[in-house]
Amino acid sequence: MTRHHATPSQGERALQSHLGTSERADAFYDRQVRPYLTADMGDFIRRQSMVFVSTADARGNCDSTFRGGPPGFVTVLDDSTLAYPEYRGNGVMASAGNITENPHIGLLFMDFTRDHIGLHVNGGVQLVSDQELRAVHPWVPADSAPGRYPVMWTLISVHEAYVHCSKHIPHLEPAPRPLGLARAPRPKDAEYFTGPAPQPVANGTVPGYLEHTRPAPAMPPAMPPPIGSHDR
Repeated sequence: MTRHHATPSQGERALQSHLGTSERADAFYDRQVRPYLTADMGDFIRRQSMVFVSTADARGNCDSTFRGGPPGFVTVLDDSTLAYPEYRGNGVMASAGNITENPHIGLLFMDFTRDHIGLHVNGGVQLVSDQELRAVHPWVPADSAPGRYPVMWTLISVHEAYVHCSKHIPHLEPAPRPLGLARAPRPKDAEYFTGPAPQPVANGTVPGYLEHTRPAPAMPPAMPPPIGSHDR
């Protein structure tokens, strides 16, 4: 049996066996998957100004989000540890809340501009205060985002790291945001997908409230998939 650093799930292994890809998967695990950050991986992360983050709560309900900042805002503390700051936001705490229930995280760093390649980092995770982080790592920059101060830090213990191949990664060029009249008009962030918040009328009710709170009509029973259809 091939020995490697990867920790594939039972589902991975079952599908590899079913589809006859076990040998190719083992070759990928052997060549690409590491239980730590190589020097090249660390250098890659220090250049990145964005990362995609995945978490799940205790029941397995997933959440994905985006974090961005100046290059190196995700700090490489050592070859087994990363940290990134959490700033004041909308107060929902979706990712942080998941971490308190399920201390696992998946990160995807993507280089869309220079090398057109990505890096997956999966690991354990915990939330720590700014004081706790700096007590152990006092060299961490205090002003990585001028004018903003971390509410807390997300601290990642690397379990595995591996490449995301360049196929289908688009080429994107950084550019300053258009300002003022040069920017196309659009709704505010809070109204972009939901429209303006309804305003109360004189009697204190909100127009459309009853319509929005009525139970949705029952959905018809699911139809069986057509013969020959395939899952994707």
